[in-house]
Amino acid sequence: MYVCQSCGTQSRKWVGKCEGCSEWNTLVEETVSTVPKGLSAGKGKGLELVSLAEPATIPDRMITGISELDRVLGGGLVEGSAILLGGDPGIGKSTLILQAAAALARRGESVCYITGEESTAQVQLRSQRLGAEKSAVTLASANNVRDILATLDAKDAPRVAVIDSIQTMFVDSLDSAPGTVAQVRASAHELIRAAKKRGFSLILVGHVTKDGQIAGPRVLEHMVDTVLYFEGDRGHQYRILRAVKNRFGATDEIGVFHMSDKGLEEVKNPSSLFLEERETAISGAAVFAGMEGTRPILVEIQALVSPSMMSTPRRATVGFDSQRLAMILAVLEARAGMRFADKEVFLNVAGGMKISEPAADLAAAVALLSALLDKPLPRGLIAVGEIGLTGEIRSVSRIDARLKEAEKLGFTKALIPASTKAAKTLGSERLSHVEDLVRYLLGL
Repeated sequence: MYVCQSCGTQSRKWVGKCEGCSEWNTLVEETVSTVPKGLSAGKGKGLELVSLAEPATIPDRMITGISELDRVLGGGLVEGSAILLGGDPGIGKSTLILQAAAALARRGESVCYITGEESTAQVQLRSQRLGAEKSAVTLASANNVRDILATLDAKDAPRVAVIDSIQTMFVDSLDSAPGTVAQVRASAHELIRAAKKRGFSLILVGHVTKDGQIAGPRVLEHMVDTVLYFEGDRGHQYRILRAVKNRFGATDEIGVFHMSDKGLEEVKNPSSLFLEERETAISGAAVFAGMEGTRPILVEIQALVSPSMMSTPRRATVGFDSQRLAMILAVLEARAGMRFADKEVFLNVAGGMKISEPAADLAAAVALLSALLDKPLPRGLIAVGEIGLTGEIRSVSRIDARLKEAEKLGFTKALIPASTKAAKTLGSERLSHVEDLVRYLLGL
């Protein structure tokens, strides 16, 4: 069979374009085992059924000692769980996992770090740079899953096993090369099955494709209990750890780290990090109070509006949804009479942060209007609200937590929707329509 290396679609003949994901030149010939037919219900082993009302046992957790990592995991590592960590090359995945392994070892946990990409000497050199060379982490360099399972199935097996990376592992019963869909699927299945059987925590490091998705079959993310993405821009020193799947915790928490020459450092107050280089008396800059899980984070949204000599002016965004920017510009033109059709518009989220929640609409509109009118905003002003197509400014969730975080950082005034029911923490200017926003900015 010919198997697509991007999505796992099988074909009996080679074709240039995969019918499943439309990728080109991704089909590779592999030997695929067939499932035996004719299974009957009488030959299987009966299942033990339990009642839904029976009290469930809360799984034990191992605290890593890195609070930002524990926050994303939901309180620590769960025994017998499988975690998949993905991220761009060189973003710091191996650094984060090695620091977590060293922190666990310092807390008395037995940790095994198995690398398929580097030698043990290279890992030892990295540990010296991170100051973790004295930790009791055991190392091994291997690619054969059979040898790894024999090590993890011993009497003195570790409680935490790290595999860096799953794309370099192979099962010798398959003829395909390491990194193919069949090898990644089979290797992950065997390792996860051993983790569930023995009760140790398994951490798999995965490569990502050019689209930012974890390489290999999509079923890999379904097999594990937790999927983490390590994000960041190489032009900035901060990194964000985000959970997109978590069977033992929330999926909207993030952890923020700062990359230094001694490894990754935790950022206890991300808002101060994203606002530390904010300038005063500059038009086109507005502060947005966002929510990442249970944590409020303040970021600066910057806008630049300039005349255009082209028939189709440019619209560029960094860290903000370009489709949402187009909607906000259309609403400001149609409902508030502000002309952007002959202007080039650039919108940037300072610090490299990515914003996806609709609550940032009002802050983006404030930045755009400030740049268009050349009206600098007061330094102690934040904006939170969603903009509808009719121009109304709609309320958002968790407004009290957002305002408390802003007040803690010295902000004194907030632009919020008029329908918001919030405690009076800041001097709030309530707006019901984008026309109210224009009148407020013109009165500054």
